[in-house]
Amino acid sequence: MAIERTFVMIKPDAVERKLIGEIISRFERKNLKIVAMKLIKMTKEQAKELYIPHKDKPFYNDLVNFATRGPVVVMVLEGDSAVEVVRTLIGSTDGRKALPGTIRGDFALDIQENVIHASDSKESYEREHKIFFLESELLKY
Repeated sequence: MAIERTFVMIKPDAVERKLIGEIISRFERKNLKIVAMKLIKMTKEQAKELYIPHKDKPFYNDLVNFATRGPVVVMVLEGDSAVEVVRTLIGSTDGRKALPGTIRGDFALDIQENVIHASDSKESYEREHKIFFLESELLKY
């Protein structure tokens, strides 16, 4: 088994639509362990850092504004091949194209308001989770 961690953010649209519990339960049913979790109002600085890979794209500012419009849930999940498993569970970035049964396929409205963000690699996890969590906040149990 390759036990690894991944970063997940439940976006403002999902919080507004009261989908937090449904989304978290899907991860738990897949035997992923929550090792850190917070409900926060993301700052512009945090959003800019999270989405820095998209800095030169025309939708960057819209993405930053969307991510900071309301509360989000940030978390670190742990499990066997967590990055790949979570990416499969959440589905395609464009909610209109995501398969039914995936989180985005069931709940996302479009490509920006797509309910959830998750690290796409171990390297992304290492960068992303540090924006929101101190190492001492990541539990071992």
